[in-house]
Amino acid sequence: MAFNIVLHEPLIPANTGNIARTCAATGTKLHLIEPLGFSTDDRYLKRAGLDYWHAVDITYYKSFADFAAQHREGRLFFVETSGARYHSEVEYRDGDFFVFGKETTGIPQEILSQYPGQTIRIPMGDATRSLNLSNTAAIVLYEGLRQIGYPGMK
Repeated sequence: MAFNIVLHEPLIPANTGNIARTCAATGTKLHLIEPLGFSTDDRYLKRAGLDYWHAVDITYYKSFADFAAQHREGRLFFVETSGARYHSEVEYRDGDFFVFGKETTGIPQEILSQYPGQTIRIPMGDATRSLNLSNTAAIVLYEGLRQIGYPGMK
């Protein structure tokens, strides 16, 4: 099973395409929570994912509530610049969910407040507000994969 990447209302097609390509390379399931800031037919989305779309297991949800109702038993980690712990301080398990918010505003506080203690962050300096979404997803995902021994990868 490995891991799950959840994008809550992503806005930039190239980021989602890059993340989809990472999911294809790692056997990670991708969950997209609507509304999306682009059409899934978007040429930038397709170009960023190249020819890997057939290898990505994608599920769409109408809202975060819809997603949460379908994954009540899952362990969710919300990646935010204000996260309580570094991404490398968590012991990940097969099947965990890494949740990322909109590129402009992150994950809404009303969602975060329902999951106290489940926010993580990547350490960085003060030169920028945040890292690029697709880079952040790859950093967190590969830490999880490292911890569980890169299952199914060579």
